[in-house]
Amino acid sequence: MEIPVVDFSAYGLRKNNVSVDYLEKLSDEVRKAFTDVGFVYLKNTGISQDEVDKVMVVSKKFFSLPESIKKPFSRGSFSCNGNHGWISVETESLNPRRPGDLKEAFNTASLSLDINWPSEGVEGFRDAQVSFFLRCKELSLRVLRLMALGLGLEAEVFLSAHELIGSDVNGTTLRSLYYPPVNSTSVKEKQLRCGEHSDYGSITLVFQSPEGGLQVKNRAGEFISAPSIPGTVLVNIADLMQRWTSDVYVSAVHRVLLPPAGDSGTRQSLAFFVQPDDEAIISCCDGSDKYPPVKAGDYLLSRFKESYGKK
Repeated sequence: MEIPVVDFSAYGLRKNNVSVDYLEKLSDEVRKAFTDVGFVYLKNTGISQDEVDKVMVVSKKFFSLPESIKKPFSRGSFSCNGNHGWISVETESLNPRRPGDLKEAFNTASLSLDINWPSEGVEGFRDAQVSFFLRCKELSLRVLRLMALGLGLEAEVFLSAHELIGSDVNGTTLRSLYYPPVNSTSVKEKQLRCGEHSDYGSITLVFQSPEGGLQVKNRAGEFISAPSIPGTVLVNIADLMQRWTSDVYVSAVHRVLLPPAGDSGTRQSLAFFVQPDDEAIISCCDGSDKYPPVKAGDYLLSRFKESYGKK
C-alpha cells in the first residue's frame, strides 16, 4: 500500500473559515491514512516549496563549514536546552543495534533569545530556522486538531497538551538533517544513513530534498519507498501518540538507506518533531489501561539515552 496524498488546501495556513462538513471529511481522510499506513502526504498546506528550499540552502552552508566552526554549537552545549545544537556524523544511532548513523544534524530545540547561533558564513541561519519552526508549529496544531476529530474526541484534547511549543519546557524540535556522500565500500557492517526507528513524540512533519532513500514500514510489515513529492509535507505518527490513542494511530518504523554503489550524492531533510509539553501526562484517551500514564518529558529523555548511549 502506498502512502496516500491528502489535499489540505481548505485548512491550510491562514485558512480559518472552514466548514464543519469539510473538517469531518478531512479528518476522516487523515485518520484512514494514519490507521492504514502511519504516514500521509499533505499537499497545499500553505508552507511553500520556496520556504523549504530557503531553510535547506542555509542549512547546507552550515554543514559545509569546518568542524572547528560547528563544534562550539554542539548539542549539549546549551544550558537552557540539552537537545539544541549540532550533531556530528555517527554520533547518533537511531537503531542502537547498528553503527552510528551516517548523517549530521542541527536541532532547533530552543527559541531563547540569549543563546548563540551560527553566523560565520551562514548569515540568516537563526532567522530561517526559527521562522520555519513557527510555520511548522502552526501546521502541526491543525493536524493535531483533525486527529482528535477523527477519533470522535473534542478538538482540544491533543492541543491542550501542546500549548508550550517553542519554549524550553516543551521538547518540540526542528531538525535540519544532512546526509554527506557515502563510499559504500568503506561503511561499517550494517551501517545506514539512518537506522530503523520510530519517532518519540506526537507527530512528525518531514520535508525532503529530491534524493531518495527514505523507507517506511507499512502495517503489513513491508518497507515501502517514501519519495520526495514537491509541495507536500510527509506526516507520521510517533510513539507517544500511539500510546495516547491505544494503538488506533500507530507509530510507523522508518529508515534511510545507503545510496546505490557509485552514487556520491548528498541528501537533506527537515523534520519537525512535535512533542507534548514536558509536564503533560500522556494516558490512553479511551480510558483504558493499555499503556500506563507517562510524563512526556521523562519519556523523551529515556529515548535520547537509547539513541546516544554509545557516546
